[in-house]
Amino acid sequence: MSEYSWINGELTPIQQANISVLDHGVLYGDGIFEGMRVYHNKVFKLYEHLERLMASAKALHIAVPYSVDELSDACNGLIEKNALSNGYIRLLVTRGEGSLGLNPKNCHTSNVIILYRELQMMDNKILQTGANLITASYRRTPIDVINPKIKSLNYVNNILAKIEANNAGADDAILLNHQGYITEATAANVFIVKNNTLITPSTEVEILEGITRNTIIELAEQSGIKVLEKKITTFDFYSADEAFLTGSGAELIPVKQLDARVLNNSPGPVYQSLLSAFQAAVLAY
Repeated sequence: MSEYSWINGELTPIQQANISVLDHGVLYGDGIFEGMRVYHNKVFKLYEHLERLMASAKALHIAVPYSVDELSDACNGLIEKNALSNGYIRLLVTRGEGSLGLNPKNCHTSNVIILYRELQMMDNKILQTGANLITASYRRTPIDVINPKIKSLNYVNNILAKIEANNAGADDAILLNHQGYITEATAANVFIVKNNTLITPSTEVEILEGITRNTIIELAEQSGIKVLEKKITTFDFYSADEAFLTGSGAELIPVKQLDARVLNNSPGPVYQSLLSAFQAAVLAY
């Protein structure tokens, strides 16, 4: 069975899918994206993702030639065409083809690309025992350079942090901002648990306000778990009872240690409770 992509309104076998090498998304990382999970043939929080995509496009002055409803129909059509009931959608909007040079004035039409594939961020052993993290030497891009609410195609600092984790034999890395506060993992939001309180970096630091992050906060509050959004440091993480990461691709990943400091109670009861609540929310969506 052929695997299909969706490019500019056309369903195309993925082996035949292509865009111009002069596309500014290829040349300069000039574009945006959203990553979305599909469960039982349905995109989880689809409209929240598409609204965030449109906000990113507006911030970067990229014209998206499709409405939210049209993009929703495109995602659903791609799911049906690929006959894959559970997977991961990557929706990209590039600046489009233009001339060499950074100036986008000659890029007249953006490209919209949707991919739908299987994905597992971590192996099952890590999901059972918890991930081993390091603190990266690379810092999160400051908010006065580019706002983290913009999900751009430029992830170089995250990739460098991931390479650093790979070289250290770790599963992932935590990025600090330039004031030394924890922001995110390379592709996920961060939560810690201390004295039965769920704590996550606030939007005052350079984080993407993740849709899965917000879902977990809502589920915790519904479950009677106290939630704090605040600035946190590596000391807070080292001394936490539990920790885990969240993201559309990551879902929920427990953390066992950071910089060789072991969290003895992780994966712990708060994580397990929220994992169950998340799985129930997915089924009920």
